Amino acid sequence: MIRTIPLAVCFTLSAIGILPAQDAPFLNPPQYIGLPQTVQAVTNRAFTGIPSLAVSNGGRLWATWYAGKTPKEDENNYVVLSTSGDGGETWKEVLVVDPDEDGPVRTYDPELWIAPDGKLRLIWAQAVGHAGTVAGVWFLEIEDPDAEQPVHGKPKRITDGIMMCKPLVLSTDEWALPASTWRETDASARMIVSDDQGKTWSRRGGCNVPKDARAFDEHMFVERNDQSIWLLARTKYGIGESVSTDRGKTWPELTPSKIAHPSARFFIRRLASGNLLLVKHGPIEKRTGRSHLMAFVSTDDGETWKGGLMLDERAGVSYPDGQQDANGVIHIAYDYSRTKDRQILFASFREEDVAAGKAVTDSVKLRQLISDASGK
Repeated sequence: MIRTIPLAVCFTLSAIGILPAQDAPFLNPPQYIGLPQTVQAVTNRAFTGIPSLAVSNGGRLWATWYAGKTPKEDENNYVVLSTSGDGGETWKEVLVVDPDEDGPVRTYDPELWIAPDGKLRLIWAQAVGHAGTVAGVWFLEIEDPDAEQPVHGKPKRITDGIMMCKPLVLSTDEWALPASTWRETDASARMIVSDDQGKTWSRRGGCNVPKDARAFDEHMFVERNDQSIWLLARTKYGIGESVSTDRGKTWPELTPSKIAHPSARFFIRRLASGNLLLVKHGPIEKRTGRSHLMAFVSTDDGETWKGGLMLDERAGVSYPDGQQDANGVIHIAYDYSRTKDRQILFASFREEDVAAGKAVTDSVKLRQLISDASGK
């Protein structure tokens, strides 16, 4: 079902100055979805960051991120969609999602996902300001992800909150969204589930992040081999975890995981081999800053990790997201220097390279450029 915010909540928000008194404009579909215009040109960007990447069944690469004409995360933000049909050698921006150009609404924190129906979902958050409780998760279905120019339907608001990480298809064939009403609410790291291939959605449960550790949940789900669901979330101290044994209905309160990390997004996903891939900053046991982006693999459902392929050691790299393609190559997008160099990049490699901690196949390609808005 499509969830919206009750009018009483909107009136409360207007009373405290978050929303204009007359309406809640972030509940409306974006005013512009189409080819980039002058105002959204790459030469007119002072901010670029927070990417996601997906690969079509035919091998076409897709990347998304959000940008703006000011060097801030503010009302000027809009979402960009870019694609490559030659393995990432060249990229073309084919779509922007801009709610109202100069605000007050912003689109941000986008995600890309190839669903089991073969369609590409471009997903974004939409809100006024940064309040996770009143944001909304929007889906745009793209019919043929192998085509360069996307053909899409109307955008739909799926649920409240923000979804920073990829959905998960459970062994029951249910689709699960990691949507969060971050910072302000209890049980904010929620699981939103569809049992009819995305036609309707409902909240199944949510994990509580202790108030003193809450930041931007940016949580991810992993279904373990015993069918329990492992939730990992961003906290002020790094990465917290919780495990649900009833398919996501109930969750113990989040506690610190054994994985050391700064307060930043990380990436975890099951590979075709059945092993788990983790992309994070620095070694497993060491808490670093936003540098030394590394990939690890686990053969025991996340109990231990091995390898450690260095993707980019520079300070200012962050927000990994990606997908393994049909040929077994893993592609991970990330950003670098959001307001100076303003680059979106990606790395390509195989599981064997991760396990070895070095390039042992000819698939390793690092610091590949998707977008450069630096003007250099």
